[in-house]
Amino acid sequence: MGKGVKAAVVGGVFAVMVGGAGYGAYNIVSALSGDGGGSSASAPRTGTPDREEVAETSEKFFAAWEKGQATQAAAQTDNAQAAEALLSAYGEEARISQVQITPGRASGTTVPFRVKATVSYEGTSKPLSYESELTVVRGKTTGRALVGWQPSVVHPQLKEGDTLVTEESAKPPIKAVDRNGKELSREEYPSLGPVLDSLRERYGAEAGGKPGVELVIRHADPAVAGDTPLLTLAEGKPGVLRTTLSAGVQAAAEKAVRRYAESSVVALKPSTGEVLAVANHREDGFNAAFQGKVAPGSTMKIITAAMLIDNGVTSMNGPAPCPDTATWQSQTFKNLTGMEPNEKATLANSFLRSCNTAFIKLVDEEPLTDASLQQEAEQRFGLGRGDWKTGIASFDGSVPAVSGPDRAAGAIGQGQVQMNPLNMASVTATAITGAFRQPYLVSPELDDRQPARAKGLPAGTAAQLKQMMRLTATQGTAARAMSGLSGDIGAKTGSAEVAGNATSDSWFTGFRGDVAAAAMVQQGGHGGDAAGPIVAAVLRAGG
Repeated sequence: MGKGVKAAVVGGVFAVMVGGAGYGAYNIVSALSGDGGGSSASAPRTGTPDREEVAETSEKFFAAWEKGQATQAAAQTDNAQAAEALLSAYGEEARISQVQITPGRASGTTVPFRVKATVSYEGTSKPLSYESELTVVRGKTTGRALVGWQPSVVHPQLKEGDTLVTEESAKPPIKAVDRNGKELSREEYPSLGPVLDSLRERYGAEAGGKPGVELVIRHADPAVAGDTPLLTLAEGKPGVLRTTLSAGVQAAAEKAVRRYAESSVVALKPSTGEVLAVANHREDGFNAAFQGKVAPGSTMKIITAAMLIDNGVTSMNGPAPCPDTATWQSQTFKNLTGMEPNEKATLANSFLRSCNTAFIKLVDEEPLTDASLQQEAEQRFGLGRGDWKTGIASFDGSVPAVSGPDRAAGAIGQGQVQMNPLNMASVTATAITGAFRQPYLVSPELDDRQPARAKGLPAGTAAQLKQMMRLTATQGTAARAMSGLSGDIGAKTGSAEVAGNATSDSWFTGFRGDVAAAAMVQQGGHGGDAAGPIVAAVLRAGG
């Protein structure tokens, strides 16, 4: 949406509201002059605000908000500057008026409430209704009872850095459809919401629709997330945008991630790079499946194994001893609890059991250097160069050249290595086909994008990686999660330790026929525990 609107940043974004009759006239001036009771000589009050303070503070805030008195309403919060900016924009940029607020029953210091208002634009008006809540806190310096400021007080979907705007859309609406022409709506596929917003922002004009008039949340970085529509005042004409997604695989992905908090999954076709599904189940609404930047744990051993084979260090049936511990430049690495050491292990055996120490010991072999893993990731797997063009914002991984303990840690997906499910699904696709095909969600032909390129893997390396993943899925750490899946299957598990977290992140990537998928569940435990069932469910639907 454009047209020169001055957007107020959501640290405060509300405003001039006319009217409303929720609370009548409160003496705001006298309320602002004190500390919420008592003489100026009294010591500031302490402790949790009591019931009367909660009621009085929320009533004063609501009354000022209803009248469009942004300054007075903001003065009832613990961040007046941010609150005034957002409350001012509420009436000005968002064009919201006739505000009526109905509070619910308070629960301690939290007060739920319903807002009814009117949004108007060039002679067209629509009612707006939603629910939110506020919490009353104790002012740190004054001791006054104040509304604890959060943008979500104004509207539950607002986050820091967002704005509210009503105007003619800068981008026409789209009707996104899957590879077979089935419509992909946010109602049927909730986690696609941010993806659909991004697709509209990027391709609204190309899809051939006509803009309407909307109240939207404009996010701080439109390149990361497009506008989120809240209310349509005048319908636009949507243009049809065909994606590579599969409605059936997407539905399975949506269902699978709902089982685990903070989870994400991506599925794609190794033969083409087409993304079949992308789903997230996260409190923050972030598309971690495409944009996450976290350690991938032992799923990284696919790339490390490729590096070892390509550089002649060992082979699938060559030696890769698995001792109890391995020390690299004064740092000692261990295996998962309960893993039996095996000094005669092959690379295939250490891979299917996910033996950390085997990989740590081998990264010290000639001709490997501090840059070898980075070169393998970039040149063979197309990672870490910042040149993927998927159709929406995405991160294409990072495998920096490092020395010291981080060189060893990187070999097992820790240290400074960063990935997301999109990256690891692509890694699996490259590993089993030998060819890097950059993932994409919208055909590059629509906007003449040039996909990233990499040289891929030698046929012998790919054949060995695929066989080791097959063994892992049928005899190794991924066997339980992959049980019951028919056809040609393979997988790799991963558990990534994160500083400050008692439980590791769960990672899993696998393939079945011409479908590769990868999932991450933050603080989900071992790879097969949480991420594994998600990937298996998606592969089952994609077969």
